[in-house]
Amino acid sequence: MPMTALTGSRVRERRLQLGLRQADLARAAGISASYLNLIEHNRRRIGDEVLARLARALTIETGTLAAGAEGALIEDLRAAAAAGGDDQPELDRVEDLVGRFPGWARMLAAQHRRIGSLERTVNALNDRMTHDTHLSEALHEVLSAVSAVRSTAAILAETEDIAPDWRARFHANLHADSERLAVGAEALVAYLDSSDEDDETGLGAPQDEVEGWLAARGWHLPELEAGAGPAALAAEVAGLASAAARSMARDWIARAEADAAALPLMPFRAALAETDDPVRLARRFGTSVLSVFRRMATLPGAQTGLVICDGSGTLVFRKPPEGFVLPRFGAACPLWPLFDALARPMAPVEAMVEPASRTRRRFRTRAFCEPSLPGDFAGPELREAGMLIDPAPPEAAAAPARAVGTSCRICPRTPCPARREPSILIEGT
Repeated sequence: MPMTALTGSRVRERRLQLGLRQADLARAAGISASYLNLIEHNRRRIGDEVLARLARALTIETGTLAAGAEGALIEDLRAAAAAGGDDQPELDRVEDLVGRFPGWARMLAAQHRRIGSLERTVNALNDRMTHDTHLSEALHEVLSAVSAVRSTAAILAETEDIAPDWRARFHANLHADSERLAVGAEALVAYLDSSDEDDETGLGAPQDEVEGWLAARGWHLPELEAGAGPAALAAEVAGLASAAARSMARDWIARAEADAAALPLMPFRAALAETDDPVRLARRFGTSVLSVFRRMATLPGAQTGLVICDGSGTLVFRKPPEGFVLPRFGAACPLWPLFDALARPMAPVEAMVEPASRTRRRFRTRAFCEPSLPGDFAGPELREAGMLIDPAPPEAAAAPARAVGTSCRICPRTPCPARREPSILIEGT
């Protein structure tokens, strides 16, 4: 496998070469699986000590993992240029810039990473502030305490002839409400700061817990390929923070076990090398199209993204591909082909899309919806739709693409026929 210019990518490639799971490598290196996942996706810088421990665990020289710093800088600058819109710099001179002005080059790359980090923060905080019930309750508690303190303080400040016993009572109330405000504010700050620690603290939603666990394993469950069954994963499932997450994880394992039985790993990989058409693959193996979707997205090392929604349009599974941001809470963009498929069961939908981002990357999406009748002929009919997301091939660069977003609140596209609320990123809204 060819090496990339990014250290995190090298770590991931070496781990896959050795057949190690993220959880095993993280344990050997003495770091958390969630931190390793961020490293492998080049979202965290690696300190010298952590890099040395990873190199030992991967039985590779530290220099081999750390090599290519100049190449990484060039790649960062190319990414910054791609995000610059129509005013493109001289990309053919980027190596010259790095060689002659390394300080300026590092500063530009750092600014690009900083902007990307801020965009992700805005995305996450918007999702939380709009849809997170835990955050709403915390804010309500803080505002309630502030109102109580203000009311009591106003009485003490504006009333001169308060009896001593009533004054003492007001002072006691003021002290109690101040303590409640301090506790509520600390809890709110801790909750907002817990974005990268949800898996360990249990503050995230159950779906976040399950997806974080799967992401730490590379989205693949090799125990099911070997026929060990769900029992081999029972200990890890028991370690999830909430009962709801444990229940959802068991449901996913049961579904993944059925997919592995219907689509055996080696025969499916051989068939996938011949065609990536999900309908043909489903017909060949005698299974459902959505089963093929799940298998394609969760093969070892698969870069394909996958989202699944129920009949209400709620996203019940999210495996994001690099460069395609998925909403953590609330509704997704109504222009996604996923929802076209949801409205037309059993009709395949394929479309090229361009998310609203600075990089202007394009993605090939394939969506399909399957109805089911868990009861009898009288219903109800349940629908489940899935959408595969792959980077667009180079030859599709000039092809028409559908403009989509993540969610309206943080989508800068204007005008948009499907917008349901103003964006916080559009000036003057």
